[in-house]
Amino acid sequence: MPADFNIVVGAGLLIGLAYGIVGLLSGFCLLSSLRGWWAEGDTRLIRTFALALAVALIATQGLAVYGAVDLSKSVYLQPSFSVPLMFVGGLMFGYGMVLANGCGSRALVLLGRGNLRSFVVVIVLGITAQMTLRGLIAPIRMPLLQSTLTRPAHLSLPELLPAIGGGMTARLAVALAISVALAIFAFAHEPFRRARGQVAAGIAVGLLVTAGWFATGYLGADEFNPAAVTSLTFIAPVVDTVQYVMLSTGLTLNFSIVMVFGVFAGSLLTALATRRFYLEGFVSPQHMLRSIAGAALMGTGGAMALGCSIGQGLTGISTLALSSFVAVAGILLGTAGGLRGVLRVPLLKIPDARR
Repeated sequence: MPADFNIVVGAGLLIGLAYGIVGLLSGFCLLSSLRGWWAEGDTRLIRTFALALAVALIATQGLAVYGAVDLSKSVYLQPSFSVPLMFVGGLMFGYGMVLANGCGSRALVLLGRGNLRSFVVVIVLGITAQMTLRGLIAPIRMPLLQSTLTRPAHLSLPELLPAIGGGMTARLAVALAISVALAIFAFAHEPFRRARGQVAAGIAVGLLVTAGWFATGYLGADEFNPAAVTSLTFIAPVVDTVQYVMLSTGLTLNFSIVMVFGVFAGSLLTALATRRFYLEGFVSPQHMLRSIAGAALMGTGGAMALGCSIGQGLTGISTLALSSFVAVAGILLGTAGGLRGVLRVPLLKIPDARR
């Protein structure tokens, strides 16, 4: 066992394993949810996502109210952020997600099932995100960030509602109201209520987001060796994992790195146990180029937006940070552009390799 393995790292591994299992068995994915809703009229998956958000939101805010985690130490509630960069980054991520036929978390899950296309997506996403954060694209991103950086008077949604104030009680009240609305939306649909696997998946993913906050914010609250306060997200963690694989002797394991390994391992073990593992690749060079372009947009856009469809769409929103709502608006609009309208990405039919 590595010397840098500790309770937070162990928690990250367990959370990743659980997410990999749930992700493979349920097909949990924002893109699949929106495609089913907008293109096919099937709302079961989007209701799973809504339930996951409801659980993550109320449980995370409950942790914060009782002092188990200080969400202000997370990247989502920093005192300044760039609205244009967050929104444009979200747009790029959303459109890239359609091009690549899945986000970073879904690519990790499918990689565990033997999808070699996902290997290319994960590697390109990690490289381009690193290029945007610290590499060739960083000299372009940094001036844009500095010129558009704002220090808003309010950082979270409850602070915009002067009638209730911005204290912990107000945050819990807002979280409860949104969570109840999301839960009503989810359970108002009879086919979703009958889909017990999807209901369980929504609850499980929401609790995993909360578990991530608890692990890093409470278990990792060490004055001498504090862990970064974070939870499920798949942009910076993929970057860190790619770096760790190449330079492990100069780096240390952390929650995010082992979480990524855990997602892959959980999916792989589940695929083998359920006989879902099979190798599949690209159907043409054009298909490969499309996936690479989508992964590059997700890596660049996700780095600009400080998160992905999970990192901002679930984990970020669970903090009620205004910056997360800006990023998610961009992700949704970018996804809509890829699924509908003049910029729509044609659906590519991929033959089943098991036949």
